[in-house]
Amino acid sequence: MRIAEKTGKTVEEAIAAGVLELGVDRNRIKIEVLEEPVKKGLFGLFGTRLARVRISYEDDPGKLAEDFIQQICKTMGVNANTQSSKDGEHWHIDITGPELGILIGRRGDTLDALQYLTNLAVARKLSERVRVIVDVEGYRLRREETLVRLAKRLSEKVKKTGIRVVLEPMNPHERRIIHTSLQDEARISTFSEGDDPNRRVVISLKRA
Repeated sequence: MRIAEKTGKTVEEAIAAGVLELGVDRNRIKIEVLEEPVKKGLFGLFGTRLARVRISYEDDPGKLAEDFIQQICKTMGVNANTQSSKDGEHWHIDITGPELGILIGRRGDTLDALQYLTNLAVARKLSERVRVIVDVEGYRLRREETLVRLAKRLSEKVKKTGIRVVLEPMNPHERRIIHTSLQDEARISTFSEGDDPNRRVVISLKRA
């Protein structure tokens, strides 16, 4: 959050000075009038007190996230475009461009690291915590669809063989996708075992 205190002959003049100093849109600032202007003395010629205001401005989380990601991409020599949007309490940053596989990494490891760093960078400049989700060319949606299909296929295998299946290590988000996709299966149970980063989902038959 950025703050400026300014004075002026009128409240509007003080506000205008604060907006100019912060270099922000008038519609996005919070204004607190600390002192109203007062004219004292004969005919108001002596003892004039200026108006004093405090202006605060909260940076846009989406813009902060985009700027950070663009800086990272520039350092890596990656040509990428970013676009931010808000969905409820979450901010989404979509990255598009040619040859962005380097930003995704093996099973999204690099993308998860970029998202983590972006959240840290944004949190340092805001008074309130926000959640930023970073995606590259719709990778997260495709990955989710792949995991759901995998979960359904393996659950059918467990039903037929009665033998439990242990999946590869996954991050908490991906494990949650597996659990959620099979939560309505009457005969199937899922749970996680092991410690991060090698924690795995186990698909098994429910005990009688």
